[in-house]
Amino acid sequence: MQKTLFKKSTDLLFSYWTMLILFILLAFGAAVATFIENDYGVSTARVLVYNHLWYEIVMTLSIINLLGIIIKRKMWNSKAKFIFHIAFVVMLIGSAMTRYIGYEGVMHIKEGETQSGMISLEPYIQITIDDNGKTYSHEFQKEFGAIGNNNFNYDIESSNKILNVSLDKYTFAKNGAATMNLVSTKLTINDESQLAKLVGQRGNTGITRNLEFKNNIKVKIEYGSKSLFVPFAIKLKEFTLDRYPGSMSPSSYASEVVLIDKKNNVEFDYRIYMNSTLQYGGYQFFQSSYDQDEKGTILSVNNDPGTLPTYVGYFLLTLGLLMNLFDKKSRFAKLIKYTKQFNSIAIVSFLVALAQNPVNAGAIDSLNTQNNNTLSYLENFQDNSLETAEKLSRLVTQSNMGRMKPLDSLNNEILNKLTRKNSFLGMNANQIVLGMMTNPNMWQNIKMLKLKTPKLKTFLGVEKKRTHVAFLEVFNTKGQYILKELVNKVSAMNPNKRGTYERDILKLDERVNIAYMVYYGNLFRIFPDPQSDKSNNQWYNPLDAMSAFKDKDKEMVRTMTRGLINSVITSKWDDANNYINLITQYQQKVGKSVIPTQSIIDSEISFNKFAIFSRLTIAYMIVGFILFIVSFLTVFNKNWKSKKVNTVFFIILAILFVAHTFGMGHRWYVSGHAPWSDTYESLVYIAWSAIFAGVFFFRNSLMALSAAVVMAGIFMFTAHLTGIDPQITNLVPVLKSYWLTIHVSIITGSYGFLAIGAMLGFMALILFIFRDSKKPHIDDSIRQITAINEAALIIGLAALVVGNFIGGVWANESWGRYWGWDPKETWAYISIIAYVIVLHLRLVPKLNTPFVFAVASTLAFAAILMTYFGVNFYLSGMHSYATGDPVPIPSWVYVLTASVFVIIALAYRKKELGKIKV
Repeated sequence: MQKTLFKKSTDLLFSYWTMLILFILLAFGAAVATFIENDYGVSTARVLVYNHLWYEIVMTLSIINLLGIIIKRKMWNSKAKFIFHIAFVVMLIGSAMTRYIGYEGVMHIKEGETQSGMISLEPYIQITIDDNGKTYSHEFQKEFGAIGNNNFNYDIESSNKILNVSLDKYTFAKNGAATMNLVSTKLTINDESQLAKLVGQRGNTGITRNLEFKNNIKVKIEYGSKSLFVPFAIKLKEFTLDRYPGSMSPSSYASEVVLIDKKNNVEFDYRIYMNSTLQYGGYQFFQSSYDQDEKGTILSVNNDPGTLPTYVGYFLLTLGLLMNLFDKKSRFAKLIKYTKQFNSIAIVSFLVALAQNPVNAGAIDSLNTQNNNTLSYLENFQDNSLETAEKLSRLVTQSNMGRMKPLDSLNNEILNKLTRKNSFLGMNANQIVLGMMTNPNMWQNIKMLKLKTPKLKTFLGVEKKRTHVAFLEVFNTKGQYILKELVNKVSAMNPNKRGTYERDILKLDERVNIAYMVYYGNLFRIFPDPQSDKSNNQWYNPLDAMSAFKDKDKEMVRTMTRGLINSVITSKWDDANNYINLITQYQQKVGKSVIPTQSIIDSEISFNKFAIFSRLTIAYMIVGFILFIVSFLTVFNKNWKSKKVNTVFFIILAILFVAHTFGMGHRWYVSGHAPWSDTYESLVYIAWSAIFAGVFFFRNSLMALSAAVVMAGIFMFTAHLTGIDPQITNLVPVLKSYWLTIHVSIITGSYGFLAIGAMLGFMALILFIFRDSKKPHIDDSIRQITAINEAALIIGLAALVVGNFIGGVWANESWGRYWGWDPKETWAYISIIAYVIVLHLRLVPKLNTPFVFAVASTLAFAAILMTYFGVNFYLSGMHSYATGDPVPIPSWVYVLTASVFVIIALAYRKKELGKIKV
């Protein structure tokens, strides 16, 4: 009886159903915690979920379940499978050591000072009792949550007395992203009670409260970080901070320190900076922050015995997953073999850049013809300004963030922002900006500022069919700004409550301000400071240069600027070219320490002219739509299959892939860093990885290739939405790491495979709707899609897991913590769990069907979208772009989500289809 009960218990504990339930609990708990953190602070999320006993029990049971399954299935017979499964056990051991044995602190040192003390990261209730000269000290680690039960009750013995400390009242205070704990405690000795109001938070020291009780008993109590010490000392010789040229933005910062260990007679110099840590005596020191006066440093200190086993786990995991992809007996190999039995024709990816965007057809409509000279001016300017504008585009300008770039890049950004076009009135961006700079009175009458909403057009008194307004049309006859009150009102609104009308007001206001700065030359920092050693290589716009420079430099700037403007106004183009040449020479002489090489300037201008990613977006959308239709036609009508058609598609896609790869490499060369450091670049990279996955891994399926191209088109289209900035920018110091480059490239690349999986799952659901007993080939197509989908998810999950854990290495090398439950980390963890569930559904017989897999693979991608978009724009955290007020969710998101569930409901009627046999 006991054996039977034990067997039933172990069978239940080590079952796949239990595994799925535990995984769902882990993912759901973590997901809820990210929203709790966003509203109530990180401490509340830690108290209720991450550090709570229930979550630790679920995690422990998951590992016990995994060990049981490893033993039951004798996984050691398959080396790859055993290695990457046992790696999770090793990593949990490492994380447990970190959680329960390791600790972190913060050390603040001023220049010239020596320090061995620090404060703990974790908060404590710290109590000191002075009982007639005898001192008793006690501390209790305690973190409070804004919601939930925060009660505590501690008894502390001193001599023959007992001090009872309990919670009287807790208040959570939040101001923006900052949180504070207001804790009222009740202290009782015998029958005497007193209240102490404590203020503190995680990572900061608290305020000490002094209480006096009867019989000369004195009590000190505080809440916050406690004091810690390392068994040696660190002396700060100098703190250095480098900024990007002409900018206040830090490029890098470092602490020149001396480690002094008198006990072991050790002393040496070391330079601590971002991504370069000092390791000694079991401690690691990381460059965390610095004092505002730049005379002191803030170091994160870490003592973590769990690092080694965790890294061993990372290594085993990576090794096992790679071995699994090349193991001929693995599930992945069997799936690839299974798909080869079908006769679907291979296709690969890529296409030559499309022709340039057509010139604005409504050029004449964009003119305010109240000025009779406008049309003739534009005709003359368009015909004669091209060479001068080309020369102007090669001047170097300095951005507000300190990036040195050709004026061509800035001009394209300006034109796109003002008109939402790449060319205007038959002229390129350089011609338009040259005209605006040199003849503002003329250009202020030209309708070139984009607006959308009929309500705003009505407010401004313009025709509803108009798409652009002139600069002067937003000012009344008295020169007053018509939008001023509206802008102030909308700016004060919660962004989540702004509609299309309100957003259009802010966008038009931004365009008006940009146009104003162009007319007055404020945007063009083209003159390097002759005293660059005193100004951090700052460059100035013409007006500021004439004000800041002295003597001959001021006169030189005035002469070149006015000469250029007057030459263009009077159509003396040769003179204008000469003045631009003078400015070029001035830049090369005075700004030689920061000016880019001619090769980089030429490359960036070429990159701008190609506009390769904009063209690829159109190409992917068109080719993807055609492939999608053709792939479905081949399912329903075998006569549509043609080797010639497939060959044509293959060539087109191959050219597209090469063009996309070239574009990313070109951007890498121009920017000087890997092209996946911001939202725009990472979306472009995801699109590339989707095409890469389709071409190199799933070329035997027309449907898989169409899914790859469609997803690439969607991501490229998203990258070019209004709210996403394609500008090339400098990197913040923490992002200058080779670990980061590897981390982002792998994890973002995984999104391409997972996106294909979602698309294939959706395509399979559509085919389920059309299933018919008279058309068995539809069932064959569903099985083939399912096999390809599973193979894609295996690769995608492997890359997602490895990429995330390499990110842990980067985080640990950057700030001493490989996991901190930041929302981005947490949702990546949720995404891993989601896809682990999807790929293990087949182990439960009732769930091992193509329909279930199609639904799961489609819906699981929501976790990736939340990781990428949701965290970036809706949750607060170190990876987030959110500032507390979320961006409104576009209506098409709701429509798309509803459509997916409608397709699932329609497919459900014909869901009965047996599992694929590989």
